[in-house]
Amino acid sequence: MKIYTKKGDGGETSLIGGKRVPKNNIRVDAYGTVDELISALGTIRALEQEAYYKEFILLIQNKLMNIGAILASDGSTTKTLPEIADSDVERLENEIDRITETLPRLNSFIIPGGNLPESLAHLSRCICRRAERVCITLTDSETNVPPLLLKYLNRLSDFLFIYARKKDDDLNSKEISWQV
Repeated sequence: MKIYTKKGDGGETSLIGGKRVPKNNIRVDAYGTVDELISALGTIRALEQEAYYKEFILLIQNKLMNIGAILASDGSTTKTLPEIADSDVERLENEIDRITETLPRLNSFIIPGGNLPESLAHLSRCICRRAERVCITLTDSETNVPPLLLKYLNRLSDFLFIYARKKDDDLNSKEISWQV
């Protein structure tokens, strides 16, 4: 099977359901940004030493693949699409709470750069926030964006912030506070 189809050479792509749209369509931007986040998380997972977090990040990547499929649908498909559930958001919240209990109290904004895993977690957090913003923009013109999808992205960015703090703590890096 060839990887190239040549169908996108004119600047269009197909959504799930068959509708052709320009590659700069807001829906394509939304699932493309989620795809970027999946790849960034792959870098974190490749560096992660703890098996628990390797698996946890892989689980997140799979959930983001689900979100990408939902976003890539034009709403007319008869195919069953994967879903995001309340339990997916709760899993992130539980992990945020569990990690937070182990960390020192936060008294200021943090400047990323204490170590590579922490920096990549912050970069992923920023990509996640961008994905969330693009999805919110998509909801201005489309109705088939599940609110739970936005909630998951919001909570994921919170998780990535706490995970970054954990990496500083794990590697005995001093968090760099913003100096006003």
